Amino acid sequence: MSSRRAAWPLVAVFTAGYLASYLLPTIVGRLSVHLGLTPAQAGLVGSALLLSSASAGFTLAGRVERYGSRTPARAGLVLAAVGYGSAALAGSVPLVVASVVVGGFGSGAATAVAAAGIAAQRDPHRTSSLGLLTVSATAGALYLTIPHLGGGHRLPFAAIALVALLVWPATSRLNGPTAPDESTSRITGRLPHRRSGLVLAGGMLVWSMAQNALWGVSSRIGVVQAGLTEVTVGAVFAAALGAGLLGVMGAGVLGARAGRAVPIGLGTVVIAGSIVVSSSARDLGSFATGEILWNTVYPVVLSYLIGLAASLDVRGRWAVLAGSASSVGVACGPLLGSVLSEEAGYPAMGLILGAATLLVAAPVTAVALHTGGRPLVPGSVRRRGGAPAALLAATTGSLSGAVPKLGSPEQAVTELRVRRRRLVRSAIRTAGPDGGPGQSNAYASTSDR
Repeated sequence: MSSRRAAWPLVAVFTAGYLASYLLPTIVGRLSVHLGLTPAQAGLVGSALLLSSASAGFTLAGRVERYGSRTPARAGLVLAAVGYGSAALAGSVPLVVASVVVGGFGSGAATAVAAAGIAAQRDPHRTSSLGLLTVSATAGALYLTIPHLGGGHRLPFAAIALVALLVWPATSRLNGPTAPDESTSRITGRLPHRRSGLVLAGGMLVWSMAQNALWGVSSRIGVVQAGLTEVTVGAVFAAALGAGLLGVMGAGVLGARAGRAVPIGLGTVVIAGSIVVSSSARDLGSFATGEILWNTVYPVVLSYLIGLAASLDVRGRWAVLAGSASSVGVACGPLLGSVLSEEAGYPAMGLILGAATLLVAAPVTAVALHTGGRPLVPGSVRRRGGAPAALLAATTGSLSGAVPKLGSPEQAVTELRVRRRRLVRSAIRTAGPDGGPGQSNAYASTSDR
């Protein structure tokens, strides 16, 4: 997948894939009210949607490059449109559940394609920030309009299906399947940075589960505990998502200036506090404060997590796998939030979720510190502490955009070509700016002819 391709088609597909999870509170709330489901049953339907989405991600992990991005993106959008459209037309619970599972698989396929494409971009963090910006704006507009239109459970599903259809033309700008060549065959082996990737995927699963456990019941917290109307709750959600737009724009401006460890670690701590505030809200002020603060920081941290996963593998495999693990957590969230709120109450639920969020802050931040958040490819030279020291540029088949530009933290690499098999040590000099013996982190590659 070429990193030179325009980012906007990926952003559009990302928006269509992520929209269902952003509209989860109104979906769960309306299923409970208009189809006669209990809160736990409605949460279970939401979990089925998101588990189907996660299964699509695991299915496509590492395969997007083989099929190309255009075909699976179109298949995912068709499934999303058909599935959610059928859920909007269905009037019985079994048909709604079956349709939701089909639509969820389509959403997951679209998200997997977008994640793989984002990983191939020259600046994954910037592209993921644009995607979150777009989906937040779309969801915010829907939260402002849906409460005024009625329509029961049908309207949210119809809106998601319509967005999938509107995004379809953008897929013509995505690339088709490409024949394997020497450059791709060199990186088709085992996943790089397995330990860091597994820790990140596990952390994102728990992190997303805690976030969406609250998000799935936020509407009921506002209506039942804070005593607000659906219109007021929708306005609060729209304002919160609007604040999220500002947060994502700020993250895009900040970029990698502060690294990834600080935004992820500090942001997760703020998120844990806002979860407690929102879940214990008893009036409009506290409810709006918790939701707005939470939704301001949440997409910021998520954009850095997506960028961190993308930096672990330029083929996008860790981006898809970590994203799918996050989708599993998202899927379990509504059911977990419904059960905790029914058994322990909303304030106790918030304390449990806040504590779980704090627990995963340390390992995920450690991954960001360990990898340095820089593009890493197989064959990269690493210091003992784990931070990349240099990226060796191959003489042929080098990956576009994988080698950092001048001025990046990695030191320059001096490549020496030795025509004879016998290597003369005195011919190798260090790659530091002054070439002195004190430059210990220097490497030279040799090639025999």
